[in-house]
This record gives sequence, structure tokens and C-alpha cells, in this order.
Amino acid sequence: MSHHKSTSSFLIPCGHKKTMSLSITNTTKGKLPRLPFAQIAEAVLGPAYECSLVVVNSRKSRDLNRTYRGKDNPTNILSFPLDKQEGEIFLDLKKARADSAQFGRSCRNFIAFLFIHALFHLKGFAHGSTMEKNEAKVRRRFSI
Repeated sequence: MSHHKSTSSFLIPCGHKKTMSLSITNTTKGKLPRLPFAQIAEAVLGPAYECSLVVVNSRKSRDLNRTYRGKDNPTNILSFPLDKQEGEIFLDLKKARADSAQFGRSCRNFIAFLFIHALFHLKGFAHGSTMEKNEAKVRRRFSI
């Protein structure tokens, strides 16, 4: 992620709006489904947020889950807010594919569902009805 932020208004042309910065890195051989990741991220986080989505294997997912959550198993998605305007999401594509059938969703739909869920965690939401209502609004907006 870029850590260079413009603080001088003269560097931004008049009428130009800062847009969501989303980087996607796939460290696996698996193919990430085509989804409007940047548009979904901006809908949840707003235009001034910098987010990275990293697709990882199950070993990396397990390592992260063990280190940061104390759980010694891979998980389908993890989110890490770095500050109020920056965060990282790690997606275990293989685990998400395996879990999708369990939840009665296509792989593409389930990955979008997980991504939205992780974005709300980056925004500071904890599990509960408020988070679920907000997630449902975004899912409806993007037909997920």
C-alpha cells in the first residue's frame, strides 16, 4: 500500500474527488472471482480509505489466525484495521470455496459475502444486529 498521502489541496485538481484505494494481491494459484471489490469497499468504507485484499493459502491463514486470534486452524477471512483510514483483509480462497457449499452459496457469492463482512470489521463494527443490518443493505445494493 502507498503511504504517501496528499495534504496539499493544490495537488488535487478542482472538482477531483479522492477515490477508494484498493490493492488486490493473489499469492496463490487459485483464481479470484470477478467482483466489484473496489465499489463494494468504497460503499462500506468511504472514498478516503486505503485497503488491501491479500489472497493467501491455508497455511498462511492458519498462521495469521493462530497469531492474532489464538485459533490453530485456517479461517476463510481475516481483517486487520491499521488505523481509521487503512486496513488489510486476508482471504483464504480454498477455505472460502470449501465453506461456500456449507452456507448454501455459490463460491462467488460467498466470497463477496465474506468481503463485505470483513469491510465492516475494518470500519469498527462488532458482530451483532447493527452490523448484520448494514451488511444486508450492501448485499442488496450489489445483488449478493
